[in-house]
Order: sequence, then structure tokens, then C-alpha cells
Amino acid sequence: MIILGIDPGLARVGYGVIDTAGGRQRMLDCGIIRTDSGQSDGDRMVEIARDMRLLIRNWKPELAAVEKFFFYRSSNTISVVQARGVVMMTLARFKIPTVEFPPMQIKLALAGFGHAEKVEVLEAVMRELNLNDPPRPDDAADALAVALTGWFQR
Repeated sequence: MIILGIDPGLARVGYGVIDTAGGRQRMLDCGIIRTDSGQSDGDRMVEIARDMRLLIRNWKPELAAVEKFFFYRSSNTISVVQARGVVMMTLARFKIPTVEFPPMQIKLALAGFGHAEKVEVLEAVMRELNLNDPPRPDDAADALAVALTGWFQR
């Protein structure tokens, strides 16, 4: 099964693609969709939707796993939630089954502890995907953690 993991954001949307064929997980791709802060929020969301469509067409995921937004009191909360909505809409347009996980559930699934440190989750991602080097940037590594959680919780 090919699973697309998404770590939503407006400036950077992390993505990670894993394949679970043969009962073991391997990374196919990871990276970020980066948007230009000089553009309007609307134009940035159009870019996110376009790049999401390209990812979906390229990898043809059978499942998408998306991190649920953890509410912060910050000036960019609304924009991040709107960008997440664009991600969810794009997945729905392609009729990709989608599961959502809050950060604590992702940490619990990978590190065995809902309050695990970021480095513990990264080590689990590297172990599960048999990676010698940590995926970069952090948003991509986070998206791989989300994809793995989708696989573990299926």
C-alpha cells in the first residue's frame, strides 16, 4: 500500500510517501511544498493545491494520513487551518481515503509515549524506514511519521 503523509502548513507543507508492500515499510519520497510569503494567502493555497495534485498523480496513494492541527494562539493559526483545508479538499477530490491524527497520537504510535521528544520520533522514523540519515527538512520527517502512523493504525 502506498501511503501519503502530510504535515500541513502555509509556508511549508511536509509530505512523505511510503510503500508497505511485503509487510515492511520503505520511503519512496519526502520533501516540502514551499510557498512564497510575498504572495497572497489565496495564491499560496492555489500553489499548495497544485503541488498536492502533482504528488497524488505521481504516487497514486491508496491512503493519506494528515496531522490534525494543534491549536496555538498565534497570528498564523487561521492561515494554517485554511492551508490544511486545501490539503483535505484536494485529497477528497481524488477520493483518497484519509485518516487524521493529533501530534500526541503520532508520538505514541512511533515512540510509545504521547509526550515523546521530536528526536525520539525521528529515531523511530529512521528505524522503521531503515534510513541511515534523517530525512530533511523537519517537515518532511514529520510527514513520514504521519504516514507511518497511518500504516500502524490502519
